[in-house]
Amino acid sequence: MHTGLDMQQIVDDIAAEMLSRPDRGKVATYIPQLACVDPAHFGISVVMEDGTSYNAGDATTPFSIQSISKMFTLTMALGKMGDAVWKRVGREPSGDPFNSIVQLEVEHGRPRNPFINAGAIAIADAIMMGHEPKETLAEILQFMRFLSDDDSVYIDEKVARSEQLTGDRNASLAHFMASFGHFKNPVDKVLGVYFHHCSLAMTCHQLAKAGAFLVSDGTSQLINSKVVGPQRARRINSLMLLCGHYDGSGEFAFRVGLPGKSGVGGGILAVAPGKASIAVWSPGLDVVGNSHLGTLALEQLAEKTGWSVFAK
Repeated sequence: MHTGLDMQQIVDDIAAEMLSRPDRGKVATYIPQLACVDPAHFGISVVMEDGTSYNAGDATTPFSIQSISKMFTLTMALGKMGDAVWKRVGREPSGDPFNSIVQLEVEHGRPRNPFINAGAIAIADAIMMGHEPKETLAEILQFMRFLSDDDSVYIDEKVARSEQLTGDRNASLAHFMASFGHFKNPVDKVLGVYFHHCSLAMTCHQLAKAGAFLVSDGTSQLINSKVVGPQRARRINSLMLLCGHYDGSGEFAFRVGLPGKSGVGGGILAVAPGKASIAVWSPGLDVVGNSHLGTLALEQLAEKTGWSVFAK
């Protein structure tokens, strides 16, 4: 880390600028419950490797983390199955929209990576291990509460219902993969798990704490617990850098230079290995579905701190 950094001043300055900007992007409208969220929000939380945190703006307002949850379910799947996960999903950037079905057909129902919708649905099937959705969701929720050291993390049932009512494309992806014999559990149950884990509600502060294990080679100093081994932590980070922002992943790596995972709720979790876990939230999205101001805020943070993974 650059010496003499006043992190609180940096996050305060970024939040003040983002809250005052008129260009806020557009909230996701295809999930009705997300369309209701006020685009005026902006929050940022930085949790340092030692657990010290710096918060500004709406950092304690819960929001729907959506696809950011896919990084955590991947972590769970790797814990349960190890490298057998990679028989179910690939590790390559897709370059296509997050809900594309085209690639799936060409590649015989094996999703390109675990962060596009098809990949995350396949991961949901993998972690169920024959259990009922309620048991699997209880396990996911327990994992998120453990990582964030906060039992108030919850699943927003209104968002989950909203997703189920408008989830025809995701259902199509799931049935298409099942037609290739890739699923071990009934499609409807897998979709129930997927829609609900995407409906996790967390604050920036909770999310930054939950990502802390990726800062320190798999061990969260915040909860004094080894979550994954060093090699696995590095691999999860590399996947986030390559695939964490759908077909905007290259642009995010170019502008911010940090591993990250976005969600259409407007959140982004970013990791500066050896430095900090950072969560930002601004509901307005850019054209590829990533938080417009969240990306800009992380770009400014990387610039002010020198935290890019490509920096000396």
